[in-house]
Amino acid sequence: MFSRRKLSGRILVSQLAILGVTSVIGFVLLAFAQRAQIDHVKEQQALSIAQVAASDPQIVAAMSGGDPKPGPHGPVQTAANRIMDATRARYVVVIDRNKVRHSHPLPGLIGQTVTEPVVALDGQDHFFIDNGSTGRSANARTPLKDSSGRIIGEVSVGIDERNVFATLLSELPPFALYIGAALAVGVLASYALAWRLKRTTFGLELEEIAGLLQDREAMLHGIREGVLAFDQSDRVSVVNDEARRLLGLGTALGSRLEDLMPEGRLRRALAGELGPDEIHVLTDSHCLAINRMPVVLHGRALGAVVTVRDRTEIVGMLRELDSVRGLTDALRAQQHEFANRMHTLAGLLELGEQEQALDYAVELASTDRTQAAKVRERIANSLMVGLIVAKCTVAAERGVRLTLDPASKLSADPGHLRRLLTVVGNLLDNAVDATTGSSPANVELLILETPHAITVRVSDSGPGVPDEARAHIFEDGWSTRPDRGTARRGLGLAMVHRLVTRHGGEITVSQGPGAVFTVRLPLPDTEPAPLGAVFISAPPVLDLEAGAAVSAGNGGRPRTTATTMTTTATTATTTPTAGTNSGRTRW
Repeated sequence: MFSRRKLSGRILVSQLAILGVTSVIGFVLLAFAQRAQIDHVKEQQALSIAQVAASDPQIVAAMSGGDPKPGPHGPVQTAANRIMDATRARYVVVIDRNKVRHSHPLPGLIGQTVTEPVVALDGQDHFFIDNGSTGRSANARTPLKDSSGRIIGEVSVGIDERNVFATLLSELPPFALYIGAALAVGVLASYALAWRLKRTTFGLELEEIAGLLQDREAMLHGIREGVLAFDQSDRVSVVNDEARRLLGLGTALGSRLEDLMPEGRLRRALAGELGPDEIHVLTDSHCLAINRMPVVLHGRALGAVVTVRDRTEIVGMLRELDSVRGLTDALRAQQHEFANRMHTLAGLLELGEQEQALDYAVELASTDRTQAAKVRERIANSLMVGLIVAKCTVAAERGVRLTLDPASKLSADPGHLRRLLTVVGNLLDNAVDATTGSSPANVELLILETPHAITVRVSDSGPGVPDEARAHIFEDGWSTRPDRGTARRGLGLAMVHRLVTRHGGEITVSQGPGAVFTVRLPLPDTEPAPLGAVFISAPPVLDLEAGAAVSAGNGGRPRTTATTMTTTATTATTTPTAGTNSGRTRW
Protein backbone atom coordinates (compact mmCIF):
# COMPACT_ATOMS: atom_id res chain seq x y z
CA MET A 1 0.00 0.00 0.00
CA PHE A 2 2.86 2.34 0.80
CA SER A 3 4.46 1.77 -2.63
CA ARG A 4 1.19 2.71 -4.35
CA ARG A 5 0.99 6.08 -2.64
CA LYS A 6 1.93 9.27 -4.43
CA LEU A 7 5.41 10.67 -3.93
CA SER A 8 4.13 13.56 -1.79
CA GLY A 9 2.14 11.13 0.39
CA ARG A 10 5.14 8.85 0.84
CA ILE A 11 7.35 11.72 1.85
CA LEU A 12 4.75 13.07 4.29
CA VAL A 13 4.13 9.66 5.91
CA SER A 14 7.85 8.93 6.12
CA GLN A 15 8.61 12.30 7.67
CA LEU A 16 5.76 11.92 10.16
CA ALA A 17 7.00 8.47 11.17
CA ILE A 18 10.54 9.76 11.59
CA LEU A 19 9.37 12.77 13.59
CA GLY A 20 7.11 10.59 15.76
CA VAL A 21 9.83 8.08 16.56
CA THR A 22 12.45 10.74 17.22
CA SER A 23 9.99 12.71 19.40
CA VAL A 24 9.20 9.66 21.52
CA ILE A 25 12.86 8.78 21.87
CA GLY A 26 13.68 12.38 22.73
CA PHE A 27 10.89 12.53 25.28
CA VAL A 28 12.05 9.29 26.94
CA LEU A 29 15.66 10.46 27.04
CA LEU A 30 14.53 13.80 28.42
CA ALA A 31 12.43 12.04 31.11
CA PHE A 32 15.39 9.94 32.16
CA ALA A 33 17.61 13.00 32.29
CA GLN A 34 15.06 14.89 34.28
CA ARG A 35 14.60 11.91 36.59
CA ALA A 36 18.32 11.85 37.25
CA GLN A 37 18.25 15.57 37.95
CA ILE A 38 15.33 15.22 40.38
CA ASP A 39 17.07 12.31 42.09
CA HIS A 40 20.11 14.48 42.61
CA VAL A 41 17.95 17.28 44.04
CA LYS A 42 16.24 14.85 46.41
CA GLU A 43 19.57 13.43 47.49
CA GLN A 44 20.74 16.93 48.36
CA GLN A 45 17.49 17.52 50.20
CA ALA A 46 17.96 14.25 52.14
CA LEU A 47 21.50 15.29 52.97
CA SER A 48 20.26 18.58 54.36
CA ILE A 49 17.73 16.77 56.54
CA ALA A 50 20.42 14.33 57.70
CA GLN A 51 22.71 17.21 58.67
CA VAL A 52 19.85 18.84 60.62
CA ALA A 53 19.18 15.57 62.44
CA ALA A 54 22.91 15.05 63.17
CA SER A 55 22.98 18.48 64.87
CA ASP A 56 19.75 17.99 66.85
CA PRO A 57 20.64 18.43 70.60
CA GLN A 58 18.29 15.69 71.78
CA ILE A 59 19.83 13.10 69.43
CA VAL A 60 23.40 14.24 70.18
CA ALA A 61 22.82 14.17 73.90
CA ALA A 62 21.16 10.77 73.86
CA MET A 63 23.86 9.23 71.70
CA SER A 64 26.73 10.86 73.58
CA GLY A 65 25.49 9.63 77.00
CA GLY A 66 24.67 6.25 75.61
CA ASP A 67 21.12 5.10 74.92
CA PRO A 68 20.85 2.16 77.30
CA LYS A 69 17.53 1.00 75.93
CA PRO A 70 16.80 1.96 72.27
CA GLY A 71 13.12 1.53 71.53
CA PRO A 72 10.09 3.09 69.84
CA HIS A 73 9.61 5.48 72.76
CA GLY A 74 13.26 6.38 73.35
CA PRO A 75 14.59 9.94 73.01
CA VAL A 76 16.32 9.24 69.69
CA GLN A 77 13.19 7.76 68.09
CA THR A 78 11.08 10.61 69.44
CA ALA A 79 13.42 13.21 67.90
CA ALA A 80 13.53 11.24 64.62
CA ASN A 81 9.73 11.13 64.44
CA ARG A 82 9.59 14.86 65.05
CA ILE A 83 12.04 15.50 62.20
CA MET A 84 10.21 13.12 59.82
CA ASP A 85 6.93 14.86 60.51
CA ALA A 86 8.49 18.26 59.91
CA THR A 87 10.35 17.37 56.69
CA ARG A 88 8.12 14.61 55.31
CA ALA A 89 11.13 12.38 55.05
CA ARG A 90 10.45 8.70 54.62
CA TYR A 91 12.81 7.71 57.42
CA VAL A 92 15.41 9.11 59.77
CA VAL A 93 17.65 6.30 61.04
CA VAL A 94 20.30 6.91 63.73
CA ILE A 95 23.02 4.23 63.96
CA ASP A 96 25.83 4.05 66.49
CA ARG A 97 29.37 2.88 65.89
CA ASN A 98 28.36 -0.70 66.68
CA LYS A 99 25.85 -0.72 63.78
CA VAL A 100 22.85 -0.71 66.14
CA ARG A 101 19.78 1.20 65.05
CA HIS A 102 18.43 3.69 67.60
CA SER A 103 15.57 4.94 65.38
CA HIS A 104 13.64 3.56 62.42
CA PRO A 105 10.11 3.99 60.97
CA LEU A 106 9.61 0.25 61.53
CA PRO A 107 9.61 -0.26 65.33
CA GLY A 108 10.62 -3.88 65.01
CA LEU A 109 13.98 -2.91 63.55
CA ILE A 110 14.95 -0.56 66.38
CA GLY A 111 17.79 -2.09 68.39
CA GLN A 112 18.67 -4.42 65.51
CA THR A 113 22.05 -4.46 63.83
CA VAL A 114 22.40 -3.30 60.22
CA THR A 115 24.14 -5.58 57.77
CA GLU A 116 25.82 -2.91 55.61
CA PRO A 117 28.84 -0.94 56.84
CA VAL A 118 28.46 2.43 58.56
CA VAL A 119 29.93 4.54 55.75
CA ALA A 120 29.76 7.89 57.53
CA LEU A 121 32.41 6.81 60.05
CA ASP A 122 34.93 8.13 57.56
CA GLY A 123 33.72 11.65 58.37
CA GLN A 124 32.29 12.32 54.87
CA ASP A 125 28.76 12.87 53.61
CA HIS A 126 27.31 10.18 51.32
CA PHE A 127 24.19 10.26 49.13
CA PHE A 128 22.77 7.75 46.63
CA ILE A 129 19.59 5.94 45.62
CA ASP A 130 18.91 3.27 48.21
CA ASN A 131 16.77 0.15 47.80
CA GLY A 132 16.45 -0.57 51.50
CA SER A 133 13.88 -2.28 53.69
CA THR A 134 11.41 0.58 53.25
CA GLY A 135 11.65 0.60 49.48
CA ARG A 136 13.44 2.75 46.91
CA SER A 137 14.40 6.20 48.14
CA ALA A 138 16.87 9.04 47.74
CA ASN A 139 19.26 8.41 50.63
CA ALA A 140 21.85 10.61 52.32
CA ARG A 141 24.15 9.74 55.24
CA THR A 142 26.16 12.11 57.40
CA PRO A 143 28.42 11.46 60.44
CA LEU A 144 26.96 11.95 63.96
CA LYS A 145 29.41 13.71 66.29
CA ASP A 146 29.39 14.46 70.03
CA SER A 147 30.14 17.82 71.55
CA SER A 148 33.87 17.17 71.31
CA GLY A 149 33.67 16.35 67.60
CA ARG A 150 34.22 12.64 67.98
CA ILE A 151 32.21 10.51 65.52
CA ILE A 152 29.78 8.40 67.49
CA GLY A 153 27.62 7.13 64.61
CA GLU A 154 25.72 8.24 61.51
CA VAL A 155 22.35 9.62 60.54
CA SER A 156 20.67 8.14 57.44
CA VAL A 157 17.74 10.02 55.85
CA GLY A 158 15.60 8.83 52.93
CA ILE A 159 13.00 10.61 50.78
CA ASP A 160 10.27 8.43 49.32
CA GLU A 161 10.50 7.58 45.56
CA ARG A 162 6.88 8.52 45.20
CA ASN A 163 7.79 12.10 45.95
CA VAL A 164 10.47 11.96 43.22
CA PHE A 165 8.01 10.54 40.67
CA ALA A 166 5.39 13.14 41.56
CA THR A 167 7.91 15.91 41.01
CA LEU A 168 8.87 14.34 37.66
CA LEU A 169 5.23 14.19 36.55
CA SER A 170 4.72 17.82 37.42
CA GLU A 171 7.69 18.85 35.26
CA LEU A 172 7.06 16.63 32.19
CA PRO A 173 3.93 18.35 30.73
CA PRO A 174 5.86 21.47 29.64
CA PHE A 175 8.39 19.23 27.93
CA ALA A 176 5.57 17.28 26.26
CA LEU A 177 4.08 20.56 25.04
CA TYR A 178 7.44 21.62 23.62
CA ILE A 179 7.86 18.30 21.84
CA GLY A 180 4.30 18.53 20.49
CA ALA A 181 5.02 22.00 19.10
CA ALA A 182 8.21 20.71 17.50
CA LEU A 183 6.27 17.80 16.00
CA ALA A 184 3.69 20.20 14.55
CA VAL A 185 6.43 22.34 13.00
CA GLY A 186 7.99 19.16 11.58
CA VAL A 187 4.68 18.15 10.05
CA LEU A 188 4.33 21.52 8.34
CA ALA A 189 7.94 21.37 7.15
CA SER A 190 7.36 17.84 5.80
CA TYR A 191 4.28 18.97 3.93
CA ALA A 192 6.17 21.93 2.44
CA LEU A 193 9.06 19.66 1.45
CA ALA A 194 6.69 17.19 -0.19
CA TRP A 195 5.03 20.01 -2.13
CA ARG A 196 8.40 21.39 -3.16
CA LEU A 197 9.66 18.01 -4.36
CA LYS A 198 6.45 17.38 -6.25
CA ARG A 199 6.83 20.70 -8.02
CA THR A 200 10.51 20.05 -8.73
CA THR A 201 9.76 16.63 -10.25
CA PHE A 202 6.84 18.06 -12.28
CA GLY A 203 4.39 15.77 -10.52
CA LEU A 204 6.24 12.58 -11.53
CA GLU A 205 6.18 9.65 -9.15
CA LEU A 206 9.24 7.64 -8.14
CA GLU A 207 8.50 4.78 -10.54
CA GLU A 208 8.05 7.25 -13.39
CA ILE A 209 11.34 8.97 -12.56
CA ALA A 210 13.14 5.62 -12.44
CA GLY A 211 11.58 4.63 -15.77
CA LEU A 212 12.64 7.91 -17.34
CA LEU A 213 16.19 7.40 -16.10
CA GLN A 214 16.33 3.91 -17.56
CA ASP A 215 14.93 5.12 -20.87
CA ARG A 216 17.41 7.99 -20.96
CA GLU A 217 20.39 5.73 -20.34
CA ALA A 218 19.20 3.27 -22.98
CA MET A 219 18.68 6.07 -25.48
CA LEU A 220 21.97 7.85 -24.80
CA HIS A 221 24.08 4.74 -25.21
CA GLY A 222 21.98 3.20 -27.96
CA ILE A 223 21.94 5.96 -30.56
CA ARG A 224 24.81 6.71 -32.93
CA GLU A 225 24.62 10.46 -32.44
CA GLY A 226 26.42 12.54 -29.88
CA VAL A 227 24.15 14.12 -27.27
CA LEU A 228 25.02 16.87 -24.80
CA ALA A 229 22.64 18.53 -22.38
CA PHE A 230 23.29 21.86 -20.66
CA ASP A 231 21.55 23.04 -17.51
CA GLN A 232 20.36 26.56 -16.78
CA SER A 233 23.90 27.70 -15.92
CA ASP A 234 25.30 26.26 -19.19
CA ARG A 235 27.09 23.40 -17.47
CA VAL A 236 27.20 19.97 -19.08
CA SER A 237 24.62 17.78 -17.34
CA VAL A 238 24.43 14.88 -19.83
CA VAL A 239 26.99 13.56 -22.31
CA ASN A 240 27.03 10.19 -24.05
CA ASP A 241 29.96 8.16 -25.34
CA GLU A 242 29.47 9.19 -28.97
CA ALA A 243 29.67 12.88 -28.05
CA ARG A 244 32.88 12.22 -26.14
CA ARG A 245 34.35 10.46 -29.18
CA LEU A 246 33.35 13.06 -31.76
CA LEU A 247 34.28 16.10 -29.66
CA GLY A 248 37.30 14.63 -27.89
CA LEU A 249 35.82 15.20 -24.44
CA GLY A 250 36.95 13.56 -21.24
CA THR A 251 35.07 13.91 -17.98
CA ALA A 252 32.77 16.70 -19.06
CA LEU A 253 29.93 16.50 -16.54
CA GLY A 254 29.56 19.69 -14.51
CA SER A 255 31.99 21.65 -16.72
CA ARG A 256 31.40 24.71 -18.87
CA LEU A 257 32.17 24.83 -22.59
CA GLU A 258 34.97 27.34 -22.11
CA ASP A 259 36.68 24.86 -19.78
CA LEU A 260 36.32 21.96 -22.24
CA MET A 261 37.52 23.41 -25.55
CA PRO A 262 39.28 26.51 -26.88
CA GLU A 263 37.61 29.44 -28.59
CA GLY A 264 36.52 28.63 -32.13
CA ARG A 265 33.64 27.81 -34.41
CA LEU A 266 33.03 24.45 -32.73
CA ARG A 267 32.54 26.03 -29.30
CA ARG A 268 30.34 28.79 -30.72
CA ALA A 269 28.19 26.20 -32.49
CA LEU A 270 27.77 24.15 -29.31
CA ALA A 271 26.90 27.31 -27.38
CA GLY A 272 24.22 28.26 -29.91
CA GLU A 273 25.94 31.49 -30.93
CA LEU A 274 25.73 30.70 -34.67
CA GLY A 275 21.95 30.57 -34.88
CA PRO A 276 19.20 27.99 -34.44
CA ASP A 277 19.80 26.19 -37.76
CA GLU A 278 21.93 23.10 -38.15
CA ILE A 279 25.61 24.06 -38.30
CA HIS A 280 28.37 22.13 -40.05
CA VAL A 281 31.75 22.28 -38.33
CA LEU A 282 35.06 20.78 -39.37
CA THR A 283 37.39 19.34 -36.73
CA ASP A 284 40.75 17.69 -37.26
CA SER A 285 39.06 14.32 -37.75
CA HIS A 286 35.39 14.84 -38.53
CA CYS A 287 32.81 16.92 -40.32
CA LEU A 288 30.09 17.42 -37.72
CA ALA A 289 26.47 18.51 -38.04
CA ILE A 290 25.53 20.33 -34.81
CA ASN A 291 22.02 21.27 -33.76
CA ARG A 292 21.14 23.02 -30.48
CA MET A 293 17.59 23.16 -29.16
CA PRO A 294 16.41 24.90 -25.95
CA VAL A 295 14.47 22.81 -23.44
CA VAL A 296 11.34 24.41 -21.95
CA LEU A 297 8.91 22.53 -19.72
CA HIS A 298 5.75 24.12 -18.33
CA GLY A 299 7.12 27.53 -19.27
CA ARG A 300 10.39 26.98 -17.41
CA ALA A 301 13.71 27.15 -19.28
CA LEU A 302 15.69 24.09 -18.23
CA GLY A 303 18.73 24.50 -20.50
CA ALA A 304 19.46 23.09 -23.96
CA VAL A 305 20.15 19.81 -25.76
CA VAL A 306 22.81 19.58 -28.48
CA THR A 307 22.95 16.74 -31.00
CA VAL A 308 26.20 16.03 -32.86
CA ARG A 309 26.18 13.87 -35.99
CA ASP A 310 29.21 12.61 -37.87
CA ARG A 311 28.78 13.65 -41.50
CA THR A 312 32.35 12.95 -42.61
CA GLU A 313 31.63 10.02 -44.90
CA ILE A 314 28.38 11.50 -46.21
CA VAL A 315 29.94 14.87 -47.06
CA GLY A 316 32.90 13.11 -48.67
CA MET A 317 30.62 10.98 -50.83
CA LEU A 318 28.48 13.99 -51.76
CA ARG A 319 31.50 15.98 -52.84
CA GLU A 320 32.83 13.03 -54.78
CA LEU A 321 29.43 12.55 -56.40
CA ASP A 322 29.32 16.20 -57.34
CA SER A 323 32.78 15.93 -58.90
CA VAL A 324 31.73 12.83 -60.82
CA ARG A 325 28.67 14.69 -62.09
CA GLY A 326 30.95 17.46 -63.27
CA LEU A 327 33.07 14.92 -65.14
CA THR A 328 29.93 13.35 -66.57
CA ASP A 329 28.85 16.71 -67.96
CA ALA A 330 32.32 17.23 -69.41
CA LEU A 331 32.35 13.76 -70.99
CA ARG A 332 28.90 14.41 -72.42
CA ALA A 333 30.31 17.49 -74.11
CA GLN A 334 33.26 15.40 -75.31
CA GLN A 335 30.80 12.97 -76.80
CA HIS A 336 29.24 15.76 -78.85
CA GLU A 337 32.67 16.92 -79.95
CA PHE A 338 33.68 13.37 -80.83
CA ALA A 339 30.50 13.08 -82.87
CA ASN A 340 31.40 16.32 -84.67
CA ARG A 341 34.83 14.86 -85.50
CA MET A 342 33.27 11.67 -86.85
CA HIS A 343 30.80 13.69 -88.91
CA THR A 344 33.69 15.71 -90.33
CA LEU A 345 35.62 12.55 -91.23
CA ALA A 346 32.51 10.97 -92.72
CA GLY A 347 31.86 14.07 -94.82
CA LEU A 348 35.44 14.17 -96.14
CA LEU A 349 35.30 10.50 -97.04
CA GLU A 350 31.93 10.90 -98.73
CA LEU A 351 33.38 13.72 -100.80
CA GLY A 352 36.31 11.50 -101.78
CA GLU A 353 38.83 13.63 -99.87
CA GLN A 354 40.68 10.63 -98.45
CA GLU A 355 44.01 12.39 -98.07
CA GLN A 356 42.49 15.35 -96.27
CA ALA A 357 40.52 12.97 -94.03
CA LEU A 358 43.73 11.08 -93.18
CA ASP A 359 45.57 14.31 -92.40
CA TYR A 360 42.68 15.40 -90.14
CA ALA A 361 42.69 12.11 -88.22
CA VAL A 362 46.48 12.17 -87.79
CA GLU A 363 46.27 15.78 -86.58
CA LEU A 364 43.68 14.85 -83.94
CA ALA A 365 45.70 11.92 -82.64
CA SER A 366 48.94 13.89 -82.44
CA THR A 367 47.12 16.74 -80.68
CA ASP A 368 45.91 14.43 -77.91
CA ARG A 369 49.34 12.89 -77.42
CA THR A 370 50.96 16.32 -77.36
CA GLN A 371 48.59 17.54 -74.67
CA ALA A 372 49.29 14.59 -72.36
CA ALA A 373 53.00 14.85 -73.01
CA LYS A 374 53.07 18.53 -72.05
CA VAL A 375 51.58 17.74 -68.67
CA ARG A 376 53.96 14.81 -68.20
CA GLU A 377 56.95 17.05 -68.87
CA ARG A 378 56.20 19.03 -65.68
CA ILE A 379 54.28 16.62 -63.47
CA ALA A 380 55.71 13.12 -63.08
CA ASN A 381 53.09 11.74 -60.71
CA SER A 382 50.25 10.00 -62.57
CA LEU A 383 47.62 10.78 -59.93
CA MET A 384 48.36 14.48 -60.02
CA VAL A 385 48.40 14.49 -63.83
CA GLY A 386 45.03 12.78 -63.90
CA LEU A 387 43.61 15.25 -61.38
CA ILE A 388 44.83 18.27 -63.36
CA VAL A 389 43.54 16.96 -66.67
CA ALA A 390 40.18 16.08 -65.09
CA LYS A 391 39.86 19.57 -63.61
CA CYS A 392 40.80 21.00 -67.01
CA THR A 393 37.94 19.07 -68.60
CA VAL A 394 35.45 20.35 -66.03
CA ALA A 395 36.76 23.91 -66.37
CA ALA A 396 36.52 23.76 -70.15
CA GLU A 397 32.90 22.68 -69.95
CA ARG A 398 32.20 25.75 -67.79
CA GLY A 399 34.05 28.11 -70.13
CA VAL A 400 37.15 28.56 -67.95
CA ARG A 401 40.74 28.39 -69.25
CA LEU A 402 42.92 26.34 -66.90
CA THR A 403 46.69 26.54 -67.49
CA LEU A 404 49.71 25.02 -65.82
CA ASP A 405 52.58 27.37 -65.03
CA PRO A 406 55.67 26.40 -67.05
CA ALA A 407 57.77 26.60 -63.86
CA SER A 408 55.81 23.70 -62.31
CA LYS A 409 57.79 20.66 -61.28
CA LEU A 410 56.71 17.57 -59.29
CA SER A 411 58.47 14.23 -58.92
CA ALA A 412 56.87 10.82 -59.41
CA ASP A 413 56.68 10.13 -55.66
CA PRO A 414 56.47 13.48 -53.84
CA GLY A 415 55.86 13.94 -50.15
CA HIS A 416 52.39 14.92 -48.94
CA LEU A 417 50.93 13.30 -52.09
CA ARG A 418 47.47 12.64 -50.73
CA ARG A 419 47.35 16.04 -49.07
CA LEU A 420 48.50 17.65 -52.32
CA LEU A 421 45.65 15.98 -54.20
CA THR A 422 43.20 17.31 -51.64
CA VAL A 423 44.68 20.82 -51.65
CA VAL A 424 44.95 21.12 -55.44
CA GLY A 425 41.48 19.67 -56.04
CA ASN A 426 39.76 22.04 -53.61
CA LEU A 427 41.67 25.14 -54.68
CA LEU A 428 40.99 24.47 -58.38
CA ASP A 429 37.30 23.87 -57.66
CA ASN A 430 37.07 27.21 -55.83
CA ALA A 431 39.00 29.03 -58.55
CA VAL A 432 36.81 27.62 -61.35
CA ASP A 433 33.67 28.54 -59.39
CA ALA A 434 34.97 32.06 -58.81
CA THR A 435 35.81 32.71 -62.48
CA THR A 436 32.79 31.04 -64.09
CA GLY A 437 30.85 33.71 -65.94
CA SER A 438 33.60 36.34 -65.75
CA SER A 439 35.61 37.68 -68.66
CA PRO A 440 38.34 36.70 -69.05
CA ALA A 441 37.91 33.40 -67.20
CA ASN A 442 41.43 32.18 -66.47
CA VAL A 443 42.87 29.96 -63.77
CA GLU A 444 46.59 29.25 -63.40
CA LEU A 445 48.15 26.43 -61.36
CA LEU A 446 51.73 26.24 -60.12
CA ILE A 447 53.14 23.15 -58.34
CA LEU A 448 56.80 23.48 -57.45
CA GLU A 449 58.75 20.89 -55.50
CA THR A 450 62.08 21.87 -53.89
CA PRO A 451 64.28 19.93 -51.42
CA HIS A 452 62.69 21.81 -48.52
CA ALA A 453 59.04 22.31 -49.45
CA ILE A 454 56.27 21.85 -51.99
CA THR A 455 54.52 25.05 -53.05
CA VAL A 456 51.08 25.15 -54.65
CA ARG A 457 49.76 28.42 -56.07
CA VAL A 458 46.34 28.83 -57.68
CA SER A 459 45.43 32.20 -59.15
CA ASP A 460 42.25 33.21 -60.94
CA SER A 461 40.78 36.19 -62.74
CA GLY A 462 37.65 36.32 -60.62
CA PRO A 463 36.50 39.16 -58.36
CA GLY A 464 38.89 38.16 -55.56
CA VAL A 465 38.29 37.91 -51.83
CA PRO A 466 36.52 40.89 -50.19
CA ASP A 467 38.56 42.64 -47.53
CA GLU A 468 35.86 42.14 -44.90
CA ALA A 469 35.84 38.40 -45.59
CA ARG A 470 39.58 37.74 -45.30
CA ALA A 471 39.32 37.04 -41.57
CA HIS A 472 36.62 34.39 -42.12
CA ILE A 473 37.56 32.80 -45.43
CA PHE A 474 39.08 29.71 -43.79
CA GLU A 475 36.19 29.12 -41.39
CA ASP A 476 34.07 26.09 -42.14
CA GLY A 477 30.64 27.05 -43.36
CA TRP A 478 31.76 30.40 -44.85
CA SER A 479 31.08 30.89 -48.55
CA THR A 480 30.04 33.69 -50.89
CA ARG A 481 28.15 31.34 -53.22
CA PRO A 482 25.08 29.15 -52.65
CA ASP A 483 25.26 25.37 -52.38
CA ARG A 484 25.91 23.61 -55.66
CA GLY A 485 24.04 20.40 -56.21
CA THR A 486 24.80 17.87 -53.50
CA ALA A 487 28.08 19.45 -52.34
CA ARG A 488 27.74 21.72 -49.32
CA ARG A 489 29.75 24.89 -49.69
CA GLY A 490 32.03 26.41 -47.08
CA LEU A 491 34.01 23.24 -46.31
CA GLY A 492 36.75 23.13 -48.96
CA LEU A 493 38.93 26.03 -47.84
CA ALA A 494 38.39 25.21 -44.16
CA MET A 495 39.47 21.64 -44.76
CA VAL A 496 42.52 22.73 -46.77
CA HIS A 497 43.49 25.17 -44.01
CA ARG A 498 43.21 22.50 -41.31
CA LEU A 499 45.07 19.94 -43.41
CA VAL A 500 47.93 22.30 -44.20
CA THR A 501 48.39 23.82 -40.74
CA ARG A 502 48.05 20.43 -39.06
CA HIS A 503 51.16 19.24 -40.93
CA GLY A 504 53.31 22.29 -40.35
CA GLY A 505 52.48 24.16 -43.57
CA GLU A 506 50.96 27.55 -44.25
CA ILE A 507 48.32 28.96 -46.58
CA THR A 508 47.90 32.60 -47.64
CA VAL A 509 45.53 34.52 -49.90
CA SER A 510 46.29 37.74 -51.74
CA GLN A 511 44.11 40.82 -52.15
CA GLY A 512 42.02 41.36 -55.31
CA PRO A 513 41.31 41.79 -58.10
CA GLY A 514 41.51 38.07 -58.59
CA ALA A 515 42.56 35.70 -55.84
CA VAL A 516 45.90 33.98 -55.38
CA PHE A 517 46.03 31.12 -52.88
CA THR A 518 49.50 29.92 -51.93
CA VAL A 519 50.12 26.75 -49.95
CA ARG A 520 53.50 25.64 -48.65
CA LEU A 521 54.04 22.13 -47.22
CA PRO A 522 57.46 21.49 -45.63
CA LEU A 523 59.64 18.54 -46.61
CA PRO A 524 60.41 15.87 -45.71
CA ASP A 525 56.95 14.50 -45.00
CA THR A 526 57.39 13.26 -41.41
CA GLU A 527 53.80 12.11 -41.07
CA PRO A 528 52.70 10.40 -44.30
CA ALA A 529 49.03 9.49 -44.58
CA PRO A 530 48.42 5.74 -44.23
CA LEU A 531 47.17 3.68 -47.12
CA GLY A 532 43.42 3.86 -47.34
CA ALA A 533 43.25 7.30 -45.71
CA VAL A 534 40.09 9.09 -46.79
CA PHE A 535 39.90 12.86 -47.12
CA ILE A 536 36.64 14.73 -47.41
CA SER A 537 37.49 16.29 -50.76
CA ALA A 538 38.62 13.07 -52.50
CA PRO A 539 38.18 14.40 -56.08
CA PRO A 540 37.98 11.70 -58.75
CA VAL A 541 40.85 11.80 -61.23
CA LEU A 542 41.65 10.01 -64.46
CA ASP A 543 44.70 7.80 -64.77
CA LEU A 544 46.09 8.60 -68.18
CA GLU A 545 48.06 5.39 -68.48
CA ALA A 546 45.75 2.82 -66.87
CA GLY A 547 42.63 4.43 -68.33
CA ALA A 548 40.68 3.88 -65.08
CA ALA A 549 38.91 6.29 -62.77
CA VAL A 550 40.67 6.49 -59.39
CA SER A 551 40.12 8.57 -56.28
CA ALA A 552 42.70 10.73 -54.53
CA GLY A 553 41.25 9.59 -51.25
CA ASN A 554 41.68 5.93 -52.12
CA GLY A 555 45.29 5.79 -51.09
CA GLY A 556 46.51 5.99 -54.68
CA ARG A 557 45.05 2.60 -55.59
CA PRO A 558 43.12 2.36 -58.90
CA ARG A 559 39.40 1.90 -58.54
CA THR A 560 37.84 0.89 -61.86
CA THR A 561 34.44 2.33 -62.61
CA ALA A 562 31.72 0.90 -64.79
CA THR A 563 32.89 2.97 -67.76
CA THR A 564 36.52 2.85 -68.89
CA MET A 565 37.74 6.28 -70.01
CA THR A 566 40.75 6.49 -72.32
CA THR A 567 43.24 9.27 -72.66
CA THR A 568 41.44 10.84 -75.58
CA ALA A 569 38.38 11.35 -73.41
CA THR A 570 40.23 13.50 -70.89
CA THR A 571 41.00 16.62 -72.88
CA ALA A 572 38.93 19.26 -74.57
CA THR A 573 40.30 20.58 -77.84
CA THR A 574 39.28 23.37 -80.13
CA THR A 575 38.26 22.31 -83.61
CA PRO A 576 37.01 25.28 -85.60
CA THR A 577 36.05 23.11 -88.54
CA ALA A 578 33.79 21.04 -86.33
CA GLY A 579 31.97 24.12 -85.11
CA THR A 580 32.65 23.55 -81.43
CA ASN A 581 32.71 26.16 -78.67
CA SER A 582 35.90 28.17 -79.11
CA GLY A 583 35.93 29.07 -75.43
CA ARG A 584 37.08 25.64 -74.27
CA THR A 585 40.61 25.20 -72.98
CA ARG A 586 43.33 23.68 -75.09
CA TRP A 587 46.66 22.43 -73.70
